[in-house]
Amino acid sequence: MTDPLFSAIPLPSSLATNLESLNYQSMTPIQAKSLPLILEGRDLIAKAKTGSGKTAAFGIGLITRLKPKSYAPQALILCPTRELGAQIAGEIRRLARFLPNIKVLTLCGGQPIRPQISSLEHGAHILVGTPGRLNDHLSRGTLSLRQINTLVLDEADRMLEMGFYDDISKIIRQVQKSRQTLLFSATYPEGIRKLSSEFQNDPVEIRVDEYLSSEQLHEQFYKVEGKTKREALIRLLSHYKPQSTVIFCNTRQCCKELAEYLQEKGFVASALHGEMEQKDRDRVLVQFSNQSCPILIATDVAARGLDIKDLQAVINYELFPKPEVYVHRMGRTGRAGKEGLVLSLLEKKEQFKLDAIKDFLGKKLLCKHIDDLKDIPDVSLQPLMNTLCISGGRKQKVRPGDIVGALTGEAGIAGDNIGKIDVFDSWSYVAVKRIIADKALQRLKKGKIKGRTFKVRFI
Repeated sequence: MTDPLFSAIPLPSSLATNLESLNYQSMTPIQAKSLPLILEGRDLIAKAKTGSGKTAAFGIGLITRLKPKSYAPQALILCPTRELGAQIAGEIRRLARFLPNIKVLTLCGGQPIRPQISSLEHGAHILVGTPGRLNDHLSRGTLSLRQINTLVLDEADRMLEMGFYDDISKIIRQVQKSRQTLLFSATYPEGIRKLSSEFQNDPVEIRVDEYLSSEQLHEQFYKVEGKTKREALIRLLSHYKPQSTVIFCNTRQCCKELAEYLQEKGFVASALHGEMEQKDRDRVLVQFSNQSCPILIATDVAARGLDIKDLQAVINYELFPKPEVYVHRMGRTGRAGKEGLVLSLLEKKEQFKLDAIKDFLGKKLLCKHIDDLKDIPDVSLQPLMNTLCISGGRKQKVRPGDIVGALTGEAGIAGDNIGKIDVFDSWSYVAVKRIIADKALQRLKKGKIKGRTFKVRFI
């Protein structure tokens, strides 16, 4: 059975044309189930994981209710982290680009509040923010939510885990009762039920458990001895040679120690955990997403809400006792019809974890011994790309096209040697192929971007 098409639902012609230009043709299961209800104006509780297409579902819905001539906030999307907020805002801008002058503003922590206050003074149509920062603005009187007609709670379970229930409640009470409220969550803890009963109006409940029917995933467990676990991990990486891998640990300390160990062994790997400053998190995520760092080692808390495209492998260095966590982890690979690897290291004392996962998924799972894999020496998975950091960003009016022009113009570098470009407030990152990285660095140092000279360095 083929997936339903976006053309099958009643959308404004200009929106439908824009979706087609963005290659939105077939709807994902969560989109097919939720979008017709959202367009009807119904409140919704939707169980769906990161990467299921839910942003487009609620994004398309809220865009159809916008009044472009009014610059009072009309839609509010609450999310747990700054990274997820930036992803959502970027996707909403793409979906709404057919409308003139639509302003999407992110109000997240980890950033100075003064520029946000200044932006709010000029108005915005759509707000994307974290609960703590939104409450800061409400307490300062710099934000009014009286004209919000669509309220979205994305990754609601994660926000509750972070202790945001009271903050969320305060925010919702500032929004008119005649709003539409859409609640998206990967799991259904009691707090979700409480939120829904208190703030939603006759919600429709839908569930999309795509992982149960995924045919793109290759799952394999390997028995290991605790004292040889690190060596076993290297054997996995050497055997399968994934070009992009997220390795999950249960603690920050394990993440840091494992990253240091892999680096000592010649691998390019970075840790992602809750103790990192925002600028360091940004740098790590940029390098991983632009193929300059093939291995990301993370806790579930740090990785929650990150939408990582084209991830080839997930490795459970440490299995979590709850089988739902295993499902969330493996759901990050094998997306959009692509194949994915889910590899797990299992110590003898952890057999109960494997049994719980088998019962939860209702299927057999293979478990081999790590010694069944051949030991391949001298494999360190060097990245395809290197990342250059440029000391100019949005505040200096630097755009991705300006960086491409500087590299392909005076620098004389072919466009296919340039990868992903990320522009932040005061700096920018550009990925270039390793074979021309030194040339790109020297040319940017000696040349100019938009007629100006910037500092450039490798990261």
